[in-house]
Amino acid sequence: MKNWLFLSILLVGVLALGQDISIKDTATKKGVPFATISFGDGKGTFADDDGVFRFSRKLYKDVDSLHISSIGYQDLSVAASSLGSEILLSQEADELEAVMLSAELNGKFKNKKQKPVAHDNYFNCWLPTVESEIAVRFDRIDHQPTRISQLQFPIVKEESQVSKKGKLRAFSTMIRVMFYDVENGKPAYRSFYPSMTYVITEKSDDVIELDIDHLNINIPKNGIFAAIQILGYTTPDGKLIKAKKYREIETVRGLRKVSTTYRPLLPFTDEIEGKQTWVRRIFYNNKEWVLFDLEYNPNSSLVRSGHDNYGIGAEFKVFYKKD
Repeated sequence: MKNWLFLSILLVGVLALGQDISIKDTATKKGVPFATISFGDGKGTFADDDGVFRFSRKLYKDVDSLHISSIGYQDLSVAASSLGSEILLSQEADELEAVMLSAELNGKFKNKKQKPVAHDNYFNCWLPTVESEIAVRFDRIDHQPTRISQLQFPIVKEESQVSKKGKLRAFSTMIRVMFYDVENGKPAYRSFYPSMTYVITEKSDDVIELDIDHLNINIPKNGIFAAIQILGYTTPDGKLIKAKKYREIETVRGLRKVSTTYRPLLPFTDEIEGKQTWVRRIFYNNKEWVLFDLEYNPNSSLVRSGHDNYGIGAEFKVFYKKD
């Protein structure tokens, strides 16, 4: 009887913690890093760098299916009742046949810079959640062939900048940087340039510099988007924490789970003319990109105050043609 009681308690504990599930490439059987897993009504998570995520049937009794997606792979829906320890994703057919043609720009060039726009005003910052993604458009300089050699992402590491003891609170957050082609003026999942992950801590500089000259990112005639996405907090050794965290808020309609915000914060600015910034929340609005303006959210204090752009900086190599 005692053994049965012990096993029952153990089983309940396992169900509560959930099971680890590996997402793998159908052909190579290698893990698909940082794949997106969504399961309705804003819930979801990301696989870690080995393609592993954790899901609990006990915590999500109302979830009947999971939707798996990753750049370059066909989307897949899996019934929660038939989840095993492994999920296989197939590459998109056009990805298998496509070849990225990025001609090497040679010859003389001039270095050009676009300074990042940074500040430390908490009230003018975007509070990122694990599903938020922000994309900023870059166009050719003077309509000449242009390569992006460096990106500079301004951050704010603390809501109040310092704790009561005068020290920044410790955190370790993984971000992903991706590139999107421009389609109908908005970001589209069509860029073949590789994504990059980067861990930011309270010790990081206020502007994160990424040298990308080796990627040969030549800006197309209609521009390109550089995007930053928060993947979540990491362990001290830099491994993505698998479980997505929520805050539970009591409302008139009952208890609701709201995604927690993550550090670092992203400073938005009113110093940039025009609308260059697009946002999307992976688990909402059918994953559609939306221009960050009053149509996106008429109640946004950022938009209403004119802080409607994220001021990513960049360095360029501009290859001017001879007359």
